[in-house]
Amino acid sequence: MGKISPVSSKYVINASIEIEGAVDRPDVIGAIFGQTEGLLGTDLELRELQRSGRIGRIEVNTETRGGKTAGAIIVPSSLDKAETCIVGAALEIIQRIGPCNAKVKILSIEDVRVSKRNFVVERAKELLKTMIDTVMLDSQELTEEVSHSVRIMECVEYGRDRLPAGPAVDETEELILVEGRADVLNLLKNGFKNVIAMNGTSIPPTIIELSKKKEIVVFVDGDRGGNLIIKDLLQIAEIDFVAKAPDGKEVEELTKKEIHKSLRSRITAEQAKHELESVDTSNSIRKPLIAQPRPTQQQRPQSQPQMQQQSQQQTPSMNTVPQQQRQFTALPSKPAESGVRMNVEEKAKFGELLEDLIGTRGAYLLDTKLSVLGKIPSAELESTLATLRNGIYAVVFDGIAEPTLVSVAERAGVKHVVCMDTKVKQVDARVNLVTAAEL
Repeated sequence: MGKISPVSSKYVINASIEIEGAVDRPDVIGAIFGQTEGLLGTDLELRELQRSGRIGRIEVNTETRGGKTAGAIIVPSSLDKAETCIVGAALEIIQRIGPCNAKVKILSIEDVRVSKRNFVVERAKELLKTMIDTVMLDSQELTEEVSHSVRIMECVEYGRDRLPAGPAVDETEELILVEGRADVLNLLKNGFKNVIAMNGTSIPPTIIELSKKKEIVVFVDGDRGGNLIIKDLLQIAEIDFVAKAPDGKEVEELTKKEIHKSLRSRITAEQAKHELESVDTSNSIRKPLIAQPRPTQQQRPQSQPQMQQQSQQQTPSMNTVPQQQRQFTALPSKPAESGVRMNVEEKAKFGELLEDLIGTRGAYLLDTKLSVLGKIPSAELESTLATLRNGIYAVVFDGIAEPTLVSVAERAGVKHVVCMDTKVKQVDARVNLVTAAEL
């Protein structure tokens, strides 16, 4: 009997069979051939179709339970769609197998080519993904890889100090001065060729000589070390502009966009020098808050009776003072308009909080128990007080008390305003103004 290879079949007929009795597999196959014989004509005779290879081997799988048999029939076919459907419908005319009643039901006619096509598509997707990930590089990646390797090769050693630099140091009038070799490589990678490094924190003679001939833009990290380098360069070399990386970042880790943004935000050397002096001035205020030497015996203030006695000796008699001067003398020398005084506990707490805020440009809001309600930027202090209106007992901030801020604090019911310095006299304010010097 001829057989057809499963690989060459186009369709597969899937049918179920239920038999009211126990029969064997050969009985089912015999019934299929016997009961369909002569039904479809000579062209669609199952035996002839198998001999010509247009119908494959018929698979029958049966299982007997409780005196009944059930199973599945699988018929591979290389006929066309219509002929395959006719053969499948012919199987349903089988009503008896041996002495037992039987029922055949066509479940589906599967197009083998569809499943093969789905397999081909899924497998092609996997192969393409593998090629993209491990084999192929698109034009953009190829360009970036070649450009990166070329820029790394462009890093040269310049001058007698053998400083890492780009290839355009001699050709350009403007130089970007960075800290180390990694900074040079990052700038070369992003298209900056007029770059040179100090190769450390000390300033080499080559940089000093270049600063006399060319326009120097110092580009340092956004940390305290960068400020120290700027300060040294301003004292030794002739610097024209200063640029800094964003706070907490180093030049070697910046992206192209961040580099351009930092260089566009550069400032003049004079402005940088002024800003550094301002930072030093604000840091110097911290010393009285950290530690104050105890007065010696000779420096201790005189006792109250002695001070009163000296005051009486130096002050003219009240009878000899004109009326207008007498009224002027009666004004308090220490601000008393607010009627608020801080006790020892408050003074210690304010000093501790103000010391914690130095250099942060921040502000603390306190309640009557001296508990911190929140911390905000000093720039937002005025708007915050205007919004809250009440519930704030004291304000401690790193900054200078302006008249508008004091006015808003008065309207918000604030009792104490603690700051680094103030532009408002105590006699002109209803709040208690406390500066770092007083603490």
